[in-house]
Amino acid sequence: MTGFDDGKDDGALRTIGEVGNALGIKSHVLRYWEQQFPMLQPLKRSGGRRYYRPEDVELVRTIDRLVNAEGYTLKGANSVLEEGGPEATVEEDTPSEPLAGNSQPTEVDPRIVRRLKSIRNDLQRAVAS
Repeated sequence: MTGFDDGKDDGALRTIGEVGNALGIKSHVLRYWEQQFPMLQPLKRSGGRRYYRPEDVELVRTIDRLVNAEGYTLKGANSVLEEGGPEATVEEDTPSEPLAGNSQPTEVDPRIVRRLKSIRNDLQRAVAS
């Protein structure tokens, strides 16, 4: 795990402040993301003190990448995580056969595919309601 220069073991639990400082995310944003992303559930000890496990930190990194680097809305990022999770690979999202009329397979930006899937999911939910 990168970003932590605190002398702790990579598998150590980290406080919300430590995670926020290492990743450049304010604590109130992390608490808000916990409300918006049900899969983000750090351990809570007495007094409500949060402890992030390594997998929680990786999930926060993924959420940060989706929202702040790739431009997803929180709802869209949530859909991506629910659909494929942070381990989703490009191969899953890339068509294996060329589209009709194309003799060569085309490169597909996985961010575009994830965004389109998010839009598709939003449309399916809208039609179902």
